[in-house]
Amino acid sequence: MDIDVISEDGNPMLHRTDVRFEIVHEDATPARLQVRDSLAAKLDKDADEVVVHELNTKFGMRKTIGYAKVYETAEDAEDVEQAYMLDRNAIGVEEDAEAEEA
Repeated sequence: MDIDVISEDGNPMLHRTDVRFEIVHEDATPARLQVRDSLAAKLDKDADEVVVHELNTKFGMRKTIGYAKVYETAEDAEDVEQAYMLDRNAIGVEEDAEAEEA
């Protein structure tokens, strides 16, 4: 899987950068968490700071266009993003599991 960043637009009010990217892949469309981890590594960020919103693959193509929001901290992501989007990107899951055990 090869990720190329198409555009980055800063949003200082929400402490994030909006990123459009393109993925070229050999097999099926990669999973959201796999894309999040690869994009975080490419941008030199922690995985909990990256929220993948869209992955669009045209039928039969090996190219996917995506949209993600890259926050300055994981706390910024948790403050701004909706709960379902945090669940999809597995952000804050470890803390919730520990709280339920206690």
